[in-house]
Amino acid sequence: MLIKEQAKYIVAPRPQSFAGLMEMYEINYIHLRLLLGDLRRFEQNLIGKAVDHLPLSVQVKDRSRHTLTLLLTYHFVNAQGEVIETRPDLLVRICHDSLQAEVITHKCRFSDERVAYWWRKPDSMLLCRWRMNRFLFKWLCYLRRHPYSFCISN
Repeated sequence: MLIKEQAKYIVAPRPQSFAGLMEMYEINYIHLRLLLGDLRRFEQNLIGKAVDHLPLSVQVKDRSRHTLTLLLTYHFVNAQGEVIETRPDLLVRICHDSLQAEVITHKCRFSDERVAYWWRKPDSMLLCRWRMNRFLFKWLCYLRRHPYSFCISN
């Protein structure tokens, strides 16, 4: 009988790899849960406020037994307190069974012009998803460092 040796160490997922992307989905789920509480019971639209920071809007866009889709964005307001712009408008699908959160659409630039880099090839789907979800990861880390208090929005 042959016995295979077990690996002496485990290699962490490579950045921009499929395994790394799946790990990032899991980490983003954890950060969202720490920021917003129990995501399975999340039902209301919320506005988060923190001193000297932009208001954070969390809107429920879709809900099913196994998923929740949220729109996370900042509200840019004018001197009268009216919302004049929202960015980055991340639409995040949360899967309760797999405990993952994935960015499915976003609007990050302040211009609707398409940015073209003549020296770069078009992004692969993996690289595009990696970038969007890495942005969410960094943004959630930033939000968690500030004491946002949430209340139900209209």
